[in-house]
Amino acid sequence: MTDFKLTDEQRQYQQLARDFVEKEIAPRAAYHDETGEFAGDILRKAWELGLVGAHIPERYGGLGLSTLDGCLIAEEFGAGCTGIGAALDGNNLAQAPLLVAGTDEQKKEFLEPMTGDFSLAAYCASEPGSELDALKATTTAKRAGDEYVINGAKSWCINAGVARWHCLVAATDPAGGAAGLSVFVIPGDTAGIAVGEGGKRMGQRAADLRAVTFRDVKVPRRCLVGREGDGARILGLAAARAYPLLSCSAVGLGRSAMEHSMRYSKQRVTFGLPIASHQAVAFMVADMDKDICAARLLAWQAAWLSDSGTVSGTQAVIARTFALDMAVRVAVDAVQVFGGYGYSREYPVEKLMRDAKMLQVVHGSGNLHKVALGRQLVGVGR
Repeated sequence: MTDFKLTDEQRQYQQLARDFVEKEIAPRAAYHDETGEFAGDILRKAWELGLVGAHIPERYGGLGLSTLDGCLIAEEFGAGCTGIGAALDGNNLAQAPLLVAGTDEQKKEFLEPMTGDFSLAAYCASEPGSELDALKATTTAKRAGDEYVINGAKSWCINAGVARWHCLVAATDPAGGAAGLSVFVIPGDTAGIAVGEGGKRMGQRAADLRAVTFRDVKVPRRCLVGREGDGARILGLAAARAYPLLSCSAVGLGRSAMEHSMRYSKQRVTFGLPIASHQAVAFMVADMDKDICAARLLAWQAAWLSDSGTVSGTQAVIARTFALDMAVRVAVDAVQVFGGYGYSREYPVEKLMRDAKMLQVVHGSGNLHKVALGRQLVGVGR
């Protein structure tokens, strides 16, 4: 039988992350949201404390933290600012395929240097969630001797402007559907990579999120992760490690929205009473807490399965879908609790609502996930 009682070491990591977020991220979240400036100095400090890339195995210089350990860190960053925390999300998503399917040489080449000095990896997707959920890739990788030539574009690339290397899915067999997908890791300074402008976004403005174009990008065979056509399987394994952390980022955002709502509802007085005493508001806050707890448990369950070796990509997708949808619901309700003030930038919940929707959109539509899960449950094809 399993319980989720945290060890003393896990509580220490949780507290370390919470203290860092309260000191370094929370005071500057509004500034980075307003300016869109990438918080590289904050992330470097987090790396120095072991909060970035902590899941890299010890043999490659990392701390070798478990997926559940990472969930504790991700929740705290999500509570502080998911725009700044998106750098961790993208980094985790990019590194996961190497962790589950990379060779020892690939891990030494791409992961080990990230433990010796601060750097980030970029995760590149064609469309939100498309590689795993729709299993399609318009970017192609053609074999040419001992190299692959990659052409195409990725419209959602987290950390693309600051990345040491990129992780992406390309079709090595464009007619093969899911069986024709392969995973590649590409050094960021490779010729032919064109990184676009970030553009103005509704939410997560502090995130480095860009379009990237690949024009005749030549990479050696060692940049292929696993085998040709192994992309769908690798993404499924990677999801089991990366999605629980992403889910906990959403949990952190929801927790922050609920905490703001609770404080405000006790201060705001109508009809001679704090609005927290009114049933409509009390029910709303109670639903927030219920959904946040459920999302956290789903994420922790998926993390535990990953850590125990019982890989469940389906459980990870369920956790992600529920958590991303939860964050939007809770943030919208938080704006409702604040009433008209909820739409003012002088109050924190309007940013949370924008960030929650961006988190949901960038990492895939809940409806798309539900279609894939439903088809799997009833046993029908795509």
